[in-house]
Amino acid sequence: MTTSFPKKILMPLPHKGFDPSEAAVTWRILTEAGVSITFATPDGHPASADPIMVTGIGLGPFKYSMRADSRGREAYFLMGGSHEFKHPIKYEHIDREHFDGIVFSGGHAKEIIPYLENSVLQTITSSFHQEKRLVAGICHGVLILARSIDKNTNQSILYGKKVTSLPQWMETLAYTVTRLWMGTYYRTYPEITTQKEIENALQDKSDFILGPKKLKRDGPGHLKYGHVVQDGHIITARWPGDLHRFSQSILAQLKS
Repeated sequence: MTTSFPKKILMPLPHKGFDPSEAAVTWRILTEAGVSITFATPDGHPASADPIMVTGIGLGPFKYSMRADSRGREAYFLMGGSHEFKHPIKYEHIDREHFDGIVFSGGHAKEIIPYLENSVLQTITSSFHQEKRLVAGICHGVLILARSIDKNTNQSILYGKKVTSLPQWMETLAYTVTRLWMGTYYRTYPEITTQKEIENALQDKSDFILGPKKLKRDGPGHLKYGHVVQDGHIITARWPGDLHRFSQSILAQLKS
């Protein structure tokens, strides 16, 4: 079933290192519902996902449990062959007037840091927020929202909002069980966790909604396992295990 009217979503990606599931499952669910997706990258060339999350190579005994699952890998290979993925626009060429919303995926690889810290993306996100267009982020992608400043309040656009993101317990667990051979791979910013930085941008730490302390992934018939927080036009989620509910929440907001 398609939406009753066309909607256009902007999905910026880093040059490389993004989580394949978080971008591709969202892309697949939205496009199958009739939403038009435009990708944006720093140089206008196609992005590439974190190979560790695609193949599991380097994860040791956790290869099959911590890499992208079968749905994520299938969606990534489909997305990689799509016209829109092969022909992204440059960040600097983004015209927000053409889009109904913006969606940010995350990842763990250090290569995504320039994307998380990109001032152009933060300015665009602030404008989407000001105009009450959909703004969505999952995992580390929520850091872009936290770092986007509302020009009227000089606070993060997340200030006064209820949100979620990659929880500290999950980030710490992944780092702890792999650090002997992967070092700080699972700590994109070794000096601070994703949750802590986002909490610092909120009006109150209680506005960070942790969600259930479980590692069960959602799916097309199991949306209840996903944890998503929506506050007005802002939608946030934690990790690939929330992707189906995250994508359906985006669709519901677009249809409303």
